[in-house]
Amino acid sequence: MHPGNIFVSRENPSSPQYIAIDCGIVGSLTDEDLHYLAMNLMAFFNQDYHQVAQLHVDSGWVPPTTKVHEFAASIRSVCEPIFEKPLSEISFGQVLIQLFATARRFNMEVQPQLVLLQKTLLNIEGLGRQLYPDLDLWTTAKPYLERWMRERFGPKAAWKEFKRQLPGWVEKAPQIPNLMHGALTRLNHLDENQLRMQEQLEVLNAALEAQRLQKRHQTLGIMTTITGGLLWWQSYALALPEIAGLSIGAAGLIWLVLKS
Repeated sequence: MHPGNIFVSRENPSSPQYIAIDCGIVGSLTDEDLHYLAMNLMAFFNQDYHQVAQLHVDSGWVPPTTKVHEFAASIRSVCEPIFEKPLSEISFGQVLIQLFATARRFNMEVQPQLVLLQKTLLNIEGLGRQLYPDLDLWTTAKPYLERWMRERFGPKAAWKEFKRQLPGWVEKAPQIPNLMHGALTRLNHLDENQLRMQEQLEVLNAALEAQRLQKRHQTLGIMTTITGGLLWWQSYALALPEIAGLSIGAAGLIWLVLKS
């Protein structure tokens, strides 16, 4: 979208019609991307930056380890200054640059499906300044977005989706008992496998604990034997009877034999 591809019909001046041509580069968003994008915009218009940050985490656009409160504070510092200003005083290009810098700090991954949308936003900014520089974007866009959200995700949309999916559910209904039986059987096998793994882990832990205990006993025996030997060797200097060192060393050797 750029000014050369946008026309306005003057047939009905009270309600002019928007006309777009040359759809050579077209992008599309999945329902999931549309949902997260709309939720982000609503939170942005409501100045709920914590919700904006949390939605970025939930959508996988930033790592799950992101500190939401720090991310929210960074988004606030970028977006707060542009609120309640007319289009002529807002630079979306500058805002996007600051948002990208913030995103890099929080390891936000580039979303290829949103690149065309960001490019379009910059084109609309220039065109909007030419056509209506005093536009109050906030009071104009928010009601439209709220209406779009109701149409897309409200009760009517849910009922429409239910009716769309109903024939497929009816077709698959006879298979449900077999599918449930298969799922329960797999779950039962999974529980049995987990139980066997738990038993094996307990045996392994017991063996490791026995090995650690044996090493402690061996270490104690070796240290006792060495201590007895040193006492025997230095018995004259320490004014000890030689039998004392020999006895301690012998006790250490006996301990090693018994615990091996």
